[in-house]
Amino acid sequence: MSEENENKPSQEPPAEEVKASQPDAAQADQPAASAQPAEDAPRKETDEEKTARRKAAFEAKQAAKAAAAEAAAEAAKAAQQAQASAVPAAAPAAPADGTPAPAVTDEPPAPVAPPSPNQPQLNRVVTLLRELVAEDAVEEAYINEPNDHLPTLVVKNDRWLQSAQLFRNHTELACDYLRNVSGVDYETYMEVVYYPLNMGARETYCIKVRAEREQPSVPSVTPIWETANWNEREIYDLLGIDFPGHPDLRRIMMPDDWEGHPLRKDYVPLDPEV
Repeated sequence: MSEENENKPSQEPPAEEVKASQPDAAQADQPAASAQPAEDAPRKETDEEKTARRKAAFEAKQAAKAAAAEAAAEAAKAAQQAQASAVPAAAPAAPADGTPAPAVTDEPPAPVAPPSPNQPQLNRVVTLLRELVAEDAVEEAYINEPNDHLPTLVVKNDRWLQSAQLFRNHTELACDYLRNVSGVDYETYMEVVYYPLNMGARETYCIKVRAEREQPSVPSVTPIWETANWNEREIYDLLGIDFPGHPDLRRIMMPDDWEGHPLRKDYVPLDPEV
């Protein structure tokens, strides 16, 4: 029996072989542990990759600029085509004397205002004054549109008395009523404004007569229109305008001994605080 045990081969490998065939657990875990930090660490960009990235960014920026420039060029071209499609105004011919021709503008001409309905009335009275009083009787004539198209005339001072008689007595004018008289200080000259009225035809006028400022004087029309009496006295009292021919020219509002005329621009009040 001892011989069988001696002759039977051993089933267990030698200890050295077992130890050699089984790797050390510490050695097996070491590569895994050393590989873990490599996965977490960022990969460094190479010079070739950096150059390619910069080149791509530059090309994208250049492409955006080119697209914007192309869009602006298209917009400018469209604007030029639209302007060219409009019919340009013909340039006026230069005058024969060599002066430059007036500039052509694209603005449409201003609409022409229709004539005033009272323009014929104004034209007729101007004609009558120049024919029956004097050629220079009327210094200015116009329609005051904001004031109901009121015919307005500036009559020469030394022609006023004869003109007033014409307004009162002429059959076409027949201004038998003077509805108002007022005075104005324009600092460089004085002015008296009359409003004669044709009550039958309901036609009225505004007549302005100017006088120098230092010694203003306008012929009185009280002998022609009695309603001018107190109006001329008030203008004399407050503005100092003389009315030769007035039957009773004296103060009407201020005391007789009052100094100065309160509505003149150069009037100095007795008490500036009042």
